[in-house]
Amino acid sequence: MIRILLSTKLGELRWSQADLARATGIRPSTINEYYHELTERVNLEHLDLICEVLNCDLSEIIVRVPTPYTMKKTRAGHALHKEDEDD
Repeated sequence: MIRILLSTKLGELRWSQADLARATGIRPSTINEYYHELTERVNLEHLDLICEVLNCDLSEIIVRVPTPYTMKKTRAGHALHKEDEDD
């Protein structure tokens, strides 16, 4: 699962969502979606702008957290297996 850590980063810097929207020119509603992790797609230009304005690395605002998956096929046709819980 991909996690957007924008709320954490803004809290560290004591910035509001409105502050970030003004500084980047990104719509406040889009910032809010990122902040609350309500988006399924992220604009790469937005990520770049946010990192530039907050003077941070991408790894400080977006991370991948491994999650166990049930058996299903990926787009490439590979099967994903749920991790064994008995180990």
